Formats: sequence, C-alpha cells, structure tokens
Amino acid sequence: MAGIAVLRLLARAPIRRIARTYATSIPAKAHHRVVVVGGGTAGVTVAAQLQRNTQFENKDIAILDPAQTHHYQPGWTLVGSGLRSLENMHRPMFEVIPEGVKHYPLRVSAFDPENNAIKTSDGVDVSYDYLIVAPGLETNFAGVSGLEQALQDTTSQVSSIYSEKTVEQVWKNVQAFKKGPAIFTQPAGVIKCAGAPQKIMWMALSQWKRDGVRDNIDITFATGAPAMFAVPKYSQALEELRKERNVGGLFQHNLVKVDPKNKVATFKNLADGANGTLVEKEFGFLHVVPPQKPWDWIAKSPIADATGWVDVDKSTTQHTKYKNIFSLGDASSLPNSKTAAAITSQTPVLIDNLLAVMKGAEPKAVYDGYASCPLLTGHNELMLCEFKYGGVPKETFANILGGQETPSRLYYHLKKDFFPYVYWNSFINGTWYGPSGFFKPNTTPAQP
Repeated sequence: MAGIAVLRLLARAPIRRIARTYATSIPAKAHHRVVVVGGGTAGVTVAAQLQRNTQFENKDIAILDPAQTHHYQPGWTLVGSGLRSLENMHRPMFEVIPEGVKHYPLRVSAFDPENNAIKTSDGVDVSYDYLIVAPGLETNFAGVSGLEQALQDTTSQVSSIYSEKTVEQVWKNVQAFKKGPAIFTQPAGVIKCAGAPQKIMWMALSQWKRDGVRDNIDITFATGAPAMFAVPKYSQALEELRKERNVGGLFQHNLVKVDPKNKVATFKNLADGANGTLVEKEFGFLHVVPPQKPWDWIAKSPIADATGWVDVDKSTTQHTKYKNIFSLGDASSLPNSKTAAAITSQTPVLIDNLLAVMKGAEPKAVYDGYASCPLLTGHNELMLCEFKYGGVPKETFANILGGQETPSRLYYHLKKDFFPYVYWNSFINGTWYGPSGFFKPNTTPAQP
C-alpha cells in the first residue's frame, strides 16, 4: 500500500513548465541537420533524447507539426472512465517542444527523399541531412457510415475515446445508461493501442456494477479480430474474464454502419470472406473505435511500403532504401503494437543507430518489438500486458509479482496515477525509458 501512496503523491506533484521562445517568422526555405516530422509522443521524445545525447554534436533539430496542442492519448481511456479530467491530458505544443529544438507549425504535403527535402502545404521547403518520420496515424471516423453524424449528436448514446472531441461524452453516456444492449467495437486491421477498445468496456461494466444496474445491461464486445487480444497468453486470460463476467463475444465482425435514429449497428462478418454477410445489432449504448490508417501523404510517398507505413527495418528502425531516414511510432512499418510504451524502447534504438550512421558506421542497435498495454479490467485492477515480436511475453515484474495476466491493483495505479505523471515530467523530456525506468538500456545485443 505504501507504493500506491507514493504513486498518488507523484500524481499530485506540480508539473514544472519552462517558458520557451521561438522565432515568429518562417522562412521560404530552411535546412536542418535533423528534421523530425510529427510533434506527438514519438516525435517529441526522439527529439528530446537526441538533443540530450552527448554524442550528438552540432545540435540542429527541427520538428514539423501544425498542431498547437500536444495530447497524452493513453489518458483518454481514463477520461472516458471518469477517472481523470481531460484538462490534465493535453498541453500547448510550445510547452513540450524540447529546449533548443526549432518548431515549424507546418503541415507536410510531400517527401522528396532523393533530394533530402520535404514540401509543406504552406509552400515552405525544408531540407535535411537526416530525417525522422513520426506523425502518427489517422483515426478514420468517416470509415464507418453514419458514425460522424452519430458522434455529433449527444443524445445518440454513441461515443468514442479515440478523440479529444468525443471522449468526455463516453463518461456521460456510461453514467446515463441504465438498461438495454451495450456494444463495444474494435475494427479489423491496425489500430493504436489494441487493448483500449476493451479497456473502456471493462471500466463501463465495473461502473454499471457499482451503480447496481449491471444485471439490466447486455454487454457485447464486437471485434474484427478473431480473438480478444493478439498475444495468446493475455488473450486466453481475457477470454476467461469475458465468459466469467457474462460479456458476449462477436468475433471477426467489423462495424461498417451506425444508424443512431433506429439504434442499429451493422457489422460485416469477416469469416464469410471479402463479401461477408451483414449483421445488424440493436444497441442502447454504443462505443465505437474507428478504423485507422496511414496518413495519405505518407502512404502515397516514396518512403512508404505497399501498405502505406514508413518502410523501415523492424530491428534498426532505419529506412530500407534511404539510409538517412528513420521512423518510429504509429507511422512506422514496425510490426508490433502501436503504443506509447513501444516508443520508449524504439527511441533509444533509433538514436543509437542514427548516431552510428552519422559517423559512417553500420547500425547495430536492435529493437526486439517490445510494447506494453496496461489493460484496465475494472476499478482498482489492471492486466499489465508486456510483449515483444512474435507475441512473446516480456514482463517487467513477473519474477517479483508473478504472471502479469492476473489483474493487479498496483498495476492499476501505475496506469491511473504514475504513468501520466512520468509522461509529462520525464517521458517527453527524454529521461524515461519504459521498462528500464530512468536508465538508458543497452540497445546492442551481446555477441555469442
């Protein structure tokens, strides 16, 4: 219990904000030694760690991102569950840009890797010696017919934690719902934080139990995937939890349409092939996770692979063709779970390999695919899923606390209290390395 008390104290600790000054004028052309595309978690973190690295000489880094606000997206689940306020989950962009790093509020429109150049929709050309691509991915709400209209109607009982504009409505809908069918969806394909679609489901179930209305609500988890989770160990544990808590499972069913007026959700049964049959389900409460995809300006560029992600080596994060380009985070082709935790392990590997390339050496640092999903399963309990490539568990606390497929209150407070504090005070400042804590990990595997 002492550990929990410390986490709560840290969560209440004041956040030190540093005033920074930036040039107000933007030139028609600019050149920087390192250009980072994207000012989200991946872009800001890699810039901060690179800027701090003593081996990085002639420091000259620029970040391109048109956003004026930086979001702590893992916190949106907490907001949708009524555990934290949205106000604590974002900061002005100027507060998170690392000191000494130039920020251009520009939107990238095209890449010209043959000439080491980027074009922006504002007409500014930016050239580079080295490029790091980390703009995240697109949450495609328009990919489900009727969804955008349903989300705009606060009486529709349709909501989503996947946007700062819709997340607060989730908690309002959970509180208001007392009886009837409740459906929680997960789309087929790649999404950021693949555990989030059911995190909010378990938290809603827990809240309805607290409110004494759980027995009046028929809950269904409708997912385009064939199982509860991609890692077999955790999938089995979650499947047992689903059956134990009387939650319906609708697998390989992909949401394609929402009709808020008639309270009907339409799914395509993917088990039937490309022309899968359509299945209609009535709902009283509907939580939707939209389909997600690479940004078009990435997918249509020379640096993308056939599926639209930035084409990098899965071990080194270096581009497969252009050796002065690297990528990490959601935009990359790295075949692992797209989470903030994955970025903590990708970043030091990328930086070590980038510095090696700058010195004319081959990249030797290796990323093993580590990612983590702090999967809320109810109030005061969380399943800390940690794994690497191949769906192999890589658990930080297993030798101390036992297998992490068992939900724990300690893990719950890591997610609710500790991680948000660490994010704002260390993660994006370049001093947090995930499983290694505040100590930079050894990125080069031992030679046999």
